[in-house]
Amino acid sequence: MKQLTVVSGKGGTGKTSVLGAFGVLARDKVLVDCDVDAANLRLLFSGKIRISQDFMGGQEAHIDPVLCRRCGRCEEVCQFEAISDFTVDPVECEGCGLCARICPADAIDLKVTRVGRWFISDTPHGPLVHARLDPGEENSGKLVSVVREKAQDVAAEQGYSLILIDGSPGIGCPVIASLSGVDLALVVTEPTVSGVRDMERILNVCTHFGVPAAVCVNKADLNPQKSAAIAATCERKGHELVGSIPFDPAFVHAQVAGQSIVEYTDGGPAQLVETIWERVARRLQ
Repeated sequence: MKQLTVVSGKGGTGKTSVLGAFGVLARDKVLVDCDVDAANLRLLFSGKIRISQDFMGGQEAHIDPVLCRRCGRCEEVCQFEAISDFTVDPVECEGCGLCARICPADAIDLKVTRVGRWFISDTPHGPLVHARLDPGEENSGKLVSVVREKAQDVAAEQGYSLILIDGSPGIGCPVIASLSGVDLALVVTEPTVSGVRDMERILNVCTHFGVPAAVCVNKADLNPQKSAAIAATCERKGHELVGSIPFDPAFVHAQVAGQSIVEYTDGGPAQLVETIWERVARRLQ
C-alpha cells in the first residue's frame, strides 16, 4: 500500500485541485481529506455518506457545586478567563486541566467532549474518508490521525493499493499528522514571496521526518522570476520538480462545476496535470 500526501505550506496554492485530478487519474485508490478545518475535497467528489461517527477528542472542565468550597482558586489561575461565579464557560475553556489540579476540594473534573465527526463516503472515483470539525474547535492533529487510520482500514479491507491524501496547509501538528509515514509528499507551491518561503518550510518538515518530497509549481507564469527561484531551491535541496502549471481560469470553472480539471477539460492544464501525475506515480512505484 502506497501513500501520497499533497501539501502546500500555505493555503490557496491549489493543492486540492491537483489532488482532485490525481483522484480521477489514479486507479485502485482511497481518497482522504485531512484538511479537517476546511474539508472541500468532497465538493469535487460528490458521493453518499456511508459511515458517520462522532470524534471525541476535547476536554472541558466541570465544577461540582456540591463539592465546591467557593475559594476562587480556579478562577485565579485560569489563563483563559473561562471560570466566573464558579461556573465554567464551555466556549472559553481550553481543557488544560490546571483548575482541576489546584482545586483543594477536588470539585473539578475534566469531561471528554465532541470536537467533530468523521465520515466514509462512496464516490464515483472510490471511497473518500473525510471529517469536519465543530465550529470553534481546534485541530490538534488527532482527528487527522483518525481519518488516516480509517482510510488505511478501508484500503486493507477492500484491497486498495494506493491512498491519496489532501493534507492540511501550514507546517503545524495537523500537517505532521498528514505526512507521518507516507511514501511521498508532493508540495504544491506558487511563485510568490510567501509561496516560496512556505515551500521551504514544508520541505524542511519533510526532511526532518524523513519523508521524500517532490514539488509542483502552480500559476507558474504569474512570476517567472520566482518560479526560477523555486526550481533553483529544488535543485539545491535535492527535491524533484515534477512540473509547472500556468495560471488558467479553467481550474475555477471546474470547481464551480463540481469537477476536477481533468474531467472539465482534456486540453491545456489537464494534460499538464496528467503528466505530473505520471511522474508522481513513477516515484511512488
